[in-house]
Amino acid sequence: MSFVTDTDRSHPVSDSSDTAWDRAVEQIIHAGRRMDQRGWVPATAGNLSVRLADGRIAVTRSGGHKGFLTRRGVIEVGLDGASMRPEDRPSAETLLHCQIYAHFPDAGAVLHGHSVASTVLSMATADPELYLADYEVLKVFEGQTTHETRLAVPVFPNDQDIARLSRSVALFLNDMKAGYIIRGHGVYVWGPDMDTALARLEGLEFLLACELEQMKLRAVVQEA
Repeated sequence: MSFVTDTDRSHPVSDSSDTAWDRAVEQIIHAGRRMDQRGWVPATAGNLSVRLADGRIAVTRSGGHKGFLTRRGVIEVGLDGASMRPEDRPSAETLLHCQIYAHFPDAGAVLHGHSVASTVLSMATADPELYLADYEVLKVFEGQTTHETRLAVPVFPNDQDIARLSRSVALFLNDMKAGYIIRGHGVYVWGPDMDTALARLEGLEFLLACELEQMKLRAVVQEA
């Protein structure tokens, strides 16, 4: 089995004098490698994006492995999710990134990963939310100042119709504090910049991993 890496694809979408674009691309490449090292973007899963100060959106191209990104693996899209160049194909889920940017004016980066914990936990329950409570790491999320809190993470049914899925997500965006999960699929988190988005992703993935371990422990106790 071999992956088609983005080095096999078309030339970059901006010239070398576009320093803002270059910085956004480098942030996405770095984040992709970090997520890959932690097993959150297996195969060609996941997508990452950055909104530049001038409103442009840089997002990973469809079909590439996020651990092996180069400049060619990042393309520009409009707020409607459509590519700015006909030869560039964004992931269908780019629309979910754009929805976040449209809803939150201060959002500067969006990350989507497919971890084992988010996949298993969301498939192990039919509840519309997962709850995270009393963890110190909850303070990584905006507005949280103590571990003595309880946050809900919405879980949405997986849907290949991304426009329809986005309409479901839209109903809950105002109340989201820690991102959301697509059942059997993965998480979405965001922040005002890439560093914050990465911190929130790592925080959420750590908490979901803790919940998965607790689920395993409860199963052992029940069998004993």
